[in-house]
Amino acid sequence: MSNCNHNCNSCIEKCSTQLGRNLDFIEPLNQFSSIKHVIGVMSGKGGVGKSSVTSMLAVHMQRLGYKVGILDSDITGPSIPKVFGIKEKAKNDESLGIIPVESKNGMKIMSINALLDNEDDPVIWRGPIIAGVVKQFWTDVFWGELDYLFVDMPPGTGDVTLTVFQSIPLDGVVVVTSPQGLVSLIVKKAYNMAEKMNIPVIGIVENMSYVKCPDCGKEIKIYGDSKIEEFAKELNIPVLGKMPLDADIARLCDEGKIEGMACNYLENAAKDIENLKIECESEKSSYHTVKEGVETMKIAVATQNDMVAGHFGKCQEYTIFDIENSKVVNKQTLDTKEHGHSKLPPFLKEHGVNVVICGGMGQGAYDALVAKDMKVFVGPQGNIDEVVEKLIQGKLETKEAGCSHHDHEEGHQCQCGGIH
Repeated sequence: MSNCNHNCNSCIEKCSTQLGRNLDFIEPLNQFSSIKHVIGVMSGKGGVGKSSVTSMLAVHMQRLGYKVGILDSDITGPSIPKVFGIKEKAKNDESLGIIPVESKNGMKIMSINALLDNEDDPVIWRGPIIAGVVKQFWTDVFWGELDYLFVDMPPGTGDVTLTVFQSIPLDGVVVVTSPQGLVSLIVKKAYNMAEKMNIPVIGIVENMSYVKCPDCGKEIKIYGDSKIEEFAKELNIPVLGKMPLDADIARLCDEGKIEGMACNYLENAAKDIENLKIECESEKSSYHTVKEGVETMKIAVATQNDMVAGHFGKCQEYTIFDIENSKVVNKQTLDTKEHGHSKLPPFLKEHGVNVVICGGMGQGAYDALVAKDMKVFVGPQGNIDEVVEKLIQGKLETKEAGCSHHDHEEGHQCQCGGIH
């Protein structure tokens, strides 16, 4: 699973994502992105707080140290950008794709509101167009490297929900409900849809479960006694949390400050989602591969006259070092004249490279390489053989990526170490 790019059509592994599913409609993830887990949040009807639950789950997982994003597939009723206080618009990069907007704390978010001129412009589209946009949010958005992508799904069991289930390889869904019996009946339809589509249901979150008296702390059940435990038992799924009608949640959502919410109501839900991970430590990119007792690396060094070149995209030559048990066993040169920024990551990956060394590169190139499960060292200078030896010995110093390398005058010294 460490090299999973969520393109099930090209995968030979029979993981839990694929078992029992029709893969004919699964869309390939953006080629420069890598997402380990995709979690849908759904309900049978609107108005039960599905987007609030999505946002709070994402915030909670981010606080646990994971890289998290939200795909807002509720095209006609998007609310995620407002909940996070986002006004910026998504931008398009010709090489990488659509660049999602980011929240104050770095949450990557893609929503139709990030593309509209005005956030209150109505989306008056028919189903097929809406479904196509949802697919594009998966295939055309440069998500980079994420541990979890939460998909805020539209209410109901209609066209767009079906598109998400068929087109995006969900690892599971969280179902949101409220205490009323009528809502539970409708939510059961959502559960049955997930079951028919072979999508695992992680559990149920009951929203608006009670109101806590601000004076005495008593829980007032304004919708009557909850039947969620019996409901969950009938469906053989766990109750992940019970959220009250909390004025603070409403206020923070209205103010775009959901990242300031404690989100403690969903601790159990976050734990269950976290338990979906498959040996998380082993999933993290590693640049050592052990095969038949031999530890190997394949290192690509941007090269100019046997020195580390200072620019990733403009470098016309990469030297490939094959390492076995900390020793160089082979060395060859790759001509990259026909490969620019966007083509280099897949080109190097095709040659089995799992480590890249370059004097300087922009953040986009860095993210694209990392998304291909390559370890990147930015900033080293000097003779390529000496630099590789330092890497083998664990003594190679690096700098942060981030120089865009555009509009530099000749001879300009970038902060990332590259000379242009």
